Amino acid sequence: MRNVFQPESLPELWRVFEAHPGASVCAGGTDLLVKMRSAMMNPESIACVDRIPDLRGITTEEGGMLRIGACATHGQIVSDPAVRRMFPILVRAVENLGSPPIRNMGTIGGNICTASPAGDTLPPLYALGAEIELRCKAAQRRMLLKDFISGPGKTCLRQGEILASVRLKPPEGYYNNIQHFEKVGQRNALACSIASLAALLQVASDGVVLKAALAWGSVAPVVMTCPDAEKELIGKPLTSETLRRAAAAARQCANPISDVRADRDYRLEVLGNLLMRLLEVAPESAPARDY
Repeated sequence: MRNVFQPESLPELWRVFEAHPGASVCAGGTDLLVKMRSAMMNPESIACVDRIPDLRGITTEEGGMLRIGACATHGQIVSDPAVRRMFPILVRAVENLGSPPIRNMGTIGGNICTASPAGDTLPPLYALGAEIELRCKAAQRRMLLKDFISGPGKTCLRQGEILASVRLKPPEGYYNNIQHFEKVGQRNALACSIASLAALLQVASDGVVLKAALAWGSVAPVVMTCPDAEKELIGKPLTSETLRRAAAAARQCANPISDVRADRDYRLEVLGNLLMRLLEVAPESAPARDY
């Protein structure tokens, strides 16, 4: 019989880990339960962490840093006023994630720790320079999200350690930014992405790109960033020619696979086309300034 534990504090969780070192962590269960049903995983023990207050909630800390608890659901993220005001790029990604029931169950921590290249929250979090907080009984540490995920389904999470929160700093002058997320799938909804793009641009009043952060999903073993593509945008007006050069640089960085959803060449075409779409969506993708 499988052991299922429901600790209500971090000290209780550490005791579970001490007694059952191989226990799998479960928050919303939308990934773990699927893997268990398909026999991809068969853990002897499960620690459900969704009742632990330290892992829940969305709060603004000193200096304007936003802390999103690892057990915050996608539904909570979408409805949070601070997230909607400062990080519409993340809201747009979460709105594309699964069905309403899945968004009300699934958590941002689970989406990160699953470490799928197709994870919808990952490209915007990469573009935003997200920092994560990891905790174990003896210590805690922080690192950039991009350093946490090492491959498909692989992270640097240690035994007895959990992801506690995600921390986001509002982009400088965020009300002047273009924040855009878009993905292409085999269906309009409820589909894993063939390719996705998160783009965060700061544009001057004369249309010149001052800063650029780009991140693609499903086109490499991990979320892909491409400094060469960003360099093609910075200091230049946002024109079709500028975006075409950036798209060419991005295709050189990418390393997509062929699978049941799409082949490699199609993904390479789509990742560049998503970047070209910025010319169409840019005027509508900046957050409102009247907050």
